[in-house]
Amino acid sequence: MFDKYIIDPASVANTGPADAPTGFSFTSKLGYYRGLGLSMVEDLKVSIDGQALPREAITFNEGPGPLTLDQMETALERRWAFGAPATISVALPGGFPRGEHTLALQQRLRISYMPFPSVNHDEKRIRFG
Repeated sequence: MFDKYIIDPASVANTGPADAPTGFSFTSKLGYYRGLGLSMVEDLKVSIDGQALPREAITFNEGPGPLTLDQMETALERRWAFGAPATISVALPGGFPRGEHTLALQQRLRISYMPFPSVNHDEKRIRFG
């Protein structure tokens, strides 16, 4: 429903030293019309040009500080509000590759009244560097 708003393409930036990036980050919005507790975000999958990046390399921060995806499972006091940007960071030696690439994000969400997970997906063509 809100899939086309999940990735903010203007927010993609490298992290770490400018001459030797250790990863990249971008902001994302929830692809669901209500806010959710972070423990209900079952998974976030990030890929570049169809190449999936490791789950262990991804962290999420909606404001109070970064969490790994495993830590989100028990972050019962934290919530991702509808329309609020969150920063998704990915450890990737060299950072986001220069040139034009497709960045994709899949959100797998557990919705209390749905008998199956909600899977939301966005991909954007990013011209970087």
